[in-house]
Amino acid sequence: MQKPVVNVMVKAARAAGNVLLRSMHKLDAINVVEKDRMDFASDVDEAAEKAAVKELRRAYPDYAILAEEGGAQGKGHSVFVIDPLDGTSNFLRGFPHWCVSIALVEGGDVQHGVIFDPLRNELFTASRGSGAVLNDKRIRVGERKDLAGAMLATGFAPRERERAPAQLECIRELLRDAEDIRRTGSAALDLAYVACGRLDGYFEAGVKPWDIAAGVLLVREAGGRICDFRGAGTGSLDAKGIAGRTLVAGNLKLIDSLQKGIVQSGYAAACR
Repeated sequence: MQKPVVNVMVKAARAAGNVLLRSMHKLDAINVVEKDRMDFASDVDEAAEKAAVKELRRAYPDYAILAEEGGAQGKGHSVFVIDPLDGTSNFLRGFPHWCVSIALVEGGDVQHGVIFDPLRNELFTASRGSGAVLNDKRIRVGERKDLAGAMLATGFAPRERERAPAQLECIRELLRDAEDIRRTGSAALDLAYVACGRLDGYFEAGVKPWDIAAGVLLVREAGGRICDFRGAGTGSLDAKGIAGRTLVAGNLKLIDSLQKGIVQSGYAAACR
C-alpha cells in the first residue's frame, strides 16, 4: 500500500499532467521563453507547476518546495523537488515523450518519488526501502551483465555543449560494445526506463535535482545503482545541491563497466 505522502504526490503529478494534456493541441498559442541558450520554458510549464504545488501545499503546507520554474520556496528538512514538465522541448514540438517528476527529499536524500507519463498513463512510484512500482506492478532493473548488447541512453544538455566533443568520443567508445544509445529528451523518463528494464543504463552531465531526484530513487529501489562519472555518490538532491552534476545509472553489474568506459574515454575528466 502506498504511503499517504505518495498518494498526495501522485495526485499532484496527475494534476500537472492534466494541465499538460489540455495544452497539447494548442502549441502554437503557448508563450515560450528561452531561459538560456537552447533551454526553453513556457507558460504551460508554469501552469503545470502551480497545479502540482497547489495539491502538495494543501496537504503539506509546511514543507519546502524546490521547483524548476519557481525555484526554492520555503525552508525545512522536507522538500518537494518538482519538474512539472521534463522534456519541454519535446512537448513544444509535439514529440510524444515527456513527463512530470516529483520527489520528496529529506536531508538531501530522496525518500519518495513519482514520475508520471500522462500520454501513456504510466505512473512510476517508489518509496525508500519499499521497492519501485509501475502502475501497481513491481519493477526491476535489467539483468545484462556488461556493455555487450546494452541499450543505453544519454542527454545533450544545452549548458554542456562545450563538452560535446568529449561526450561524442565517449559515445563512440561505448558503441564498440553497446547495441545502441538513445537520446530521448527526458532525464526523468530515462531513469524510469532503467528502473523497469527498458534501458540497461543511462549517463548524462549537467543534470539538476529536479531532473533526477525521483528517478534516482526509482533506480535504487528497482535494484540498480546510481553514481557520478567518477563512481561517487550523487550528493544532496535539494537546494543545497542546486548545481548541475554528472550521473550514471544501471544495474549493479553493468554500471561498473559503463562508469569506467566514461572515465577511459576522457569524458569524466572533461566534466570536472
